[in-house]
Amino acid sequence: MERKRGSQMAQLGCVLFLWFTVPLGRTVHVSPGFSVPGDINIAGLFPIHKGILNTSLTHPAPPECIGLNLVGLNKALVMIQAVESINNSPMLGGIKLGYCLFDSCSDVTTALYVTKSIMDPAGGCGAQMNSSSGPRPIMAVIGATISEVSIAVARQLNLELIPQISYGSTALILSNKDRFPAFMRTVPSDNHQTNAMVKLLRANGWNWVGIVTTDGEYGRAALNSFVSQTAEAGICIAFKEILPVILSDSSYEDKISRAVKAIRADPKVKVIVAFATPTHMQAIFSSLGGGAQGKVWVASDAWSTSESALGGRSLSSVGTVVGFTFKTGDTPSFLRYLRGLRHLQEPPKNSSFVKELRAWQNHTKAQGWLPTKTLMNNIKPESIFSINLAISAVAHAVAKLCSVKDCRSSKDLHPWELLTELRESTFQMEGKNYTFDSNGDLTLGYDITLWSSDKGVVSVNDVVAQYDIRTRSFSYTSQDTREKILDLKKVESRCSPTCQPGQFKKTAEGQHVCCYECMNCTENHFSNDTDTDECFSCDTDIAWAPAGHTYCIHKTLEFFTWEDGFGMVLLALATLGILLAYIMVVLFLRHRHTPVVKAAGGPICYLMLLSLGGSFISTILFVGRPTNLQCQVRQVLYGVSFTCCVSCILVKSLKILLAFHFKSSVRTALHRLYRPYWIIGVCVGLQAVLCTLWLVLCSPRVSNIPNPTTILVECFEGSYVAFGAMLGYIAVLALMCFGCAFKGRKLPENYNEAKFITFGMLIYFISWVTFIPTYVTTSGKYLPAVEMVVILISNYGESGRPLLLRGGLCA
Repeated sequence: MERKRGSQMAQLGCVLFLWFTVPLGRTVHVSPGFSVPGDINIAGLFPIHKGILNTSLTHPAPPECIGLNLVGLNKALVMIQAVESINNSPMLGGIKLGYCLFDSCSDVTTALYVTKSIMDPAGGCGAQMNSSSGPRPIMAVIGATISEVSIAVARQLNLELIPQISYGSTALILSNKDRFPAFMRTVPSDNHQTNAMVKLLRANGWNWVGIVTTDGEYGRAALNSFVSQTAEAGICIAFKEILPVILSDSSYEDKISRAVKAIRADPKVKVIVAFATPTHMQAIFSSLGGGAQGKVWVASDAWSTSESALGGRSLSSVGTVVGFTFKTGDTPSFLRYLRGLRHLQEPPKNSSFVKELRAWQNHTKAQGWLPTKTLMNNIKPESIFSINLAISAVAHAVAKLCSVKDCRSSKDLHPWELLTELRESTFQMEGKNYTFDSNGDLTLGYDITLWSSDKGVVSVNDVVAQYDIRTRSFSYTSQDTREKILDLKKVESRCSPTCQPGQFKKTAEGQHVCCYECMNCTENHFSNDTDTDECFSCDTDIAWAPAGHTYCIHKTLEFFTWEDGFGMVLLALATLGILLAYIMVVLFLRHRHTPVVKAAGGPICYLMLLSLGGSFISTILFVGRPTNLQCQVRQVLYGVSFTCCVSCILVKSLKILLAFHFKSSVRTALHRLYRPYWIIGVCVGLQAVLCTLWLVLCSPRVSNIPNPTTILVECFEGSYVAFGAMLGYIAVLALMCFGCAFKGRKLPENYNEAKFITFGMLIYFISWVTFIPTYVTTSGKYLPAVEMVVILISNYGESGRPLLLRGGLCA
C-alpha cells in the first residue's frame, strides 16, 4: 500500500513538473499539462495562470502565461484526487477513468487551442493515452471556471456533442440548450444569484445601489439579469461600471478610476453589488484607500471567498462584505490529500515551475520546494464540492453506460452516448441524490457568507444563511447569524429617506423613481405603509381622514339624541302634556255622571283629550336615531291625532255658531245636518286617506347625509307635497274653527268658549307660520326639534288655559 501511494506521489510530481515545462504552442495539436490513460478518458480545463501577455498583432506567436494562480492549481488537484478516489472504489467494476489536464491561462483564445487538442484523439490528448485498440477519445470535459471561457469552449464541443460539466461558470446563456446542448454545470445560473441578491436588498430596504461588473458574457448577463429584477422590485441603480476582463487592456486603469470616482461621487450609495474578479476588486479597494468605510459590498460567487481581493488591507478599511457562494462539501479529505504532497520528490532544477514556486516560497517563507501551506491557504471549499460533483456525475454515467456497452473498446464508445446518460441519470454523493434539470443545471442554492476579522485575520467562509432556489427564501444558520444579517439594516442606502405612513412619494420628471419627495396625503386620503407611490381614498360616504393620516376614520352618526339637553327639555314638555291630557280623561271618567261632565259634551270631550295625548306622543318619535317605521309613524300619528283634535273643536265651534248666529229657520235646517260624530269621522277619514296615499306612493324613510366628518341620520319625508298637504289640511280645519269662533267672540261671559278657541287657533297659526321658513332654512340634527317645538306649542295652545279652567273647551 505504501509503495502504491509513493508511486502515486511520484506520478503527481511529474504532473506538476510537466504542467509548467511543456509549452503551449499556437498549433493545432496542443499538449496537455499531464495525462493519465484509462478505459474512459476525460479532460480538465483549469486556470493555472491568471492571464497571458499581450498577443502579437503582426505575426502568430505562442501565448506566454503569466501570474501563477494557486487557486486554479488546487482545482486541478481536486480533480486528480476525485478521479483517483473513483478508480480506487468498486463503483466502475474495474473500469478506469483516465484524464488529461490543461491550463486555460484564464484566456479564451488559449482555451480554444486547448479544445482543439481535446477534440483530436489522434494528435491531442488521446494520442498520449493510446491503447492496443487505438487512440482513446475524450468522453467529457470538466471546466471551465470563467463563463466566457466556457461559452467559447462549449461552442466547439457542440460539434461532437462532447459533454462539458463546468464547476464555476454561471452565465445565464449557458442554460439555453438550443445553443449549448452539451453543456452542464454543478452550480446554479446567475439568474438565481441575482434573484437572491435582489431579495437581500429588499429585505434591508436598500433601493439606491451601485453595480460593478466585468465585461464579457458573464458580466453582461449578470448585469442584465440584475437590472431587470431590480426594476421589478423597485430598486434603482445609481451607477453601472463595466471593467475590462483582460488585465492588459489599455483602458483598464481608466475604467478602474472611473468606477472609483462613481463610488465616491454619491455618498448616499452605501451598497455596491460586484460581479467582478478578485483582481478587479483588489484594484478598486486599492484606489479607494480608506474611502470604502461604511460601505456594504454584495459579492458574487466570482470573488465572495477570495481574501486576496483585500490586497492585504484590513477589512475595516473596506467595509462590510456579504458574499454569495456555492454549496460546500467534504473539504477535510482534500486537505489530507494536500498534506501528502509534502513527500513529493524534488523536481528538475531547470523547471519553470520551480521558479514560480520559489517566488511564492520567498513571499510565504514556506519550507521545501512545494509550498503546501500556501496551497492550503488558497483552497476554495465551494470549488472542491462542485468539481467532486462533476466527477461523481461522470462516474455514475460511465457506470451506467458501461453496464450495457464494452467500455474497453474505443470503437464502441461515443461522447454523445455519455451525454445522454448524464442528462437522464441520478447520481449520489455524500449521501445525497442529485439530478441535472432540463437546463443541465444543479439547483443547489447558495451559502451566504459575512466576512469577519479577528485580530487582523480575515475569515471569508463564515456562512450566516442559505438561499433555497426552489422556495426563493433565506434561512439562517442560527439566531446569532440572523442578528448579524439584521444588523445590516442599520446601513441606509437610499436616494431619498423613507416616506412614513400618511405620506406618499412624489417623483419629479426625469428623476429616478427612488429619488422623490415625501408629501402628506391630502384630506380624505391615507397611506398605511412606508414608501407608497400614492395615497388611497376613503369612502367619503362612511369615513374620512385628515391630511397626513394613516387610516380612514369612520364617520360618527349624528342625530337628535335622547342625551341632548334641548331634547331632554322637549321630552319633559311632551311627557307633561301627555300626563295632563290623560289625567283629565281619568277625572272625567270618574265624574262622568256629574252635570259638569255631561254639560262638557261627554264622549267628544274624551275623544279630543285622547287625540291631543296622541299628538303629544308623536313628538317623542322625533328624538333618537330614526328608523323607517319611526319616520312613517311620527308624521301620520301627529296628522291623524291633531286632525281629530281640531275636528272636535270644529264641532264645538259649529255648535256655538248654530246656537246664536243664525235665524231660527236656518238654524233649524242646519241643526238637522249637524251630526258631530259624522263630521269628526269625515274630517279624520280624509286625513287618513291622505296619509295612506302618502305612505303607499312615497313613504318617509331614513336618509343618511354624509358630512365632512359625520353622517347625519334623519327622516326624509318622501314627498314634501304630501307632507304639505297633510299640514295644509289641518290648517284648513283650523281656519274653519277660527272663523266660527271669531264670529262668536262677543257672546256673553257664560259662553266664552269662542274666545278660547280663537286664542288657541291664533297660537296654532303663529307657530306654523313661523315653522315653515324655519324648517326650510334649518339643516342638521336639530331639524326634528324644530317640528317638535311647533307641535308642542300647537298642542299646548289647544289645551292650556281652557283645559285647566272649568273644563275649558269641554265645558
